[in-house]
Amino acid sequence: MSDHATPDAPGYVAGFACLIGRPNAGKSTLTNALVGEKVAITSSKPQTTRHTIRGIVTGPSSQIVLVDTPGLHKPRTLLGERLNDLVRETLLNVDVVGFCLPADQRIGPGDQFIARELAELRQAKRTPIIALATKSDKVDRQRLAEHLIAIDQLGEWAEIVPCSATRGDQVDVVASVISKYLPPSPGPLYPDDVLTDEPHEVMIAELVREAALEGIRDELPHSLAVVVEEMLPRADRPEGKPLMDVRVNVFVERSSQKAIIIGRGGSRLKEVGATAREGIERLLGQRVHLDLHVKIAKDWQRDPKQLQRLGF
Repeated sequence: MSDHATPDAPGYVAGFACLIGRPNAGKSTLTNALVGEKVAITSSKPQTTRHTIRGIVTGPSSQIVLVDTPGLHKPRTLLGERLNDLVRETLLNVDVVGFCLPADQRIGPGDQFIARELAELRQAKRTPIIALATKSDKVDRQRLAEHLIAIDQLGEWAEIVPCSATRGDQVDVVASVISKYLPPSPGPLYPDDVLTDEPHEVMIAELVREAALEGIRDELPHSLAVVVEEMLPRADRPEGKPLMDVRVNVFVERSSQKAIIIGRGGSRLKEVGATAREGIERLLGQRVHLDLHVKIAKDWQRDPKQLQRLGF
């Protein structure tokens, strides 16, 4: 990638930005707020993002390609290690990093772990790092001021910006600050109307995962993998009324987890299907018949063969 634009450089700029932070720091919600559409999966469960979903923010003089990553954390399983490697690889290939530090939580060991990783990155690649005090709407001004001082003391940042993605506070400021550090470009990297470059299968799998995680106790998120088995347009449909058949497998590690997902008499799986189908129909712009199956892949997070089969 070319040298970074100095702030206030004239002309068009475009490049890659990555939001990072410990799990549940507000990265995906901020991605969605910046892009203005739902591209990243958001859930109150930590560790929900598994793919680098790119959201694309196109303005009159800039284009930010947002790379969303899993939360960086101290790994406990092979899956955890692979997710961390994915984050590090992503960080080496972006022009600017936004480090999300939620205002409603004190800075802790997880944030310090990431701050150390980012300090190494800054030395190796001189990548500008912007500290983002997310969830600013959840605290009063006094607490926010304390949080901003704590962020300042945590490391060296190009800038510090408080914002609230859910309320829309300062989201435009975040976009313009990120743009200041992007390299000059002859024009946008993606066409104006593109919001994400993820294949539909990945987006569909994420929508099903998000629906399946909704309202579930904490033991499940890591144990859930979703694979889109097939997508086929239904034959013999009347003109102008297409229907897409989508078959999806949800993998868990134990039969007790399978029971949680299916629910009494299949009630929970029906809800998951209805919620996911709505999102998938919006994504594809047509009616969908969603066929969901829950399967057990014992201890898949620790098994390299199964991890590969499930796309990690």
